[in-house]
Amino acid sequence: MEVKHVPERNPKNIGSAGKETAFTLVERGGRVRSYHVKSVSAKNLRPILFAQVDRASTLMSDDAGQYRLLGPEFARHESVNHRIDEYVRGDAHTNTIEGYFSLLKRGINGTYHHVSEQHLKRHLAEFGFRYNERSALGTEDMERTTKAIQSIEGKRLTYRRIDAR
Repeated sequence: MEVKHVPERNPKNIGSAGKETAFTLVERGGRVRSYHVKSVSAKNLRPILFAQVDRASTLMSDDAGQYRLLGPEFARHESVNHRIDEYVRGDAHTNTIEGYFSLLKRGINGTYHHVSEQHLKRHLAEFGFRYNERSALGTEDMERTTKAIQSIEGKRLTYRRIDAR
């Protein structure tokens, strides 16, 4: 990833401007699930969180406003405030998700260079599979390969030819 000096940055592309949004849930020491969402708002995240996370769980997050709204609906909610350089407080941290996003970003920037909105769900599924079937969770190479091959059965990507006249 190229790092630009401040005068070279385009203010229209800072933060999430001009980018697609992925929302990811990761279980500490466990599995990950990612979703392509229109925006990271409490309204958009509530159905995903409630469908995927047991309400008796502890929700760990940063201090973004949508989590302040959703956090009380779980047994426990802990957050860290990155704006004041707080990254860990007791067992509250976002290091697990930050680590996953570093793998995702490195994979996209290093391999694909660009991901279109059309295929974002596929890329999220690919990196989720890699993370969920890693050796640390007890999946070794042969089993991972077998699962990957079995998962392609009945699935094809088809493209319409576009004539360049």
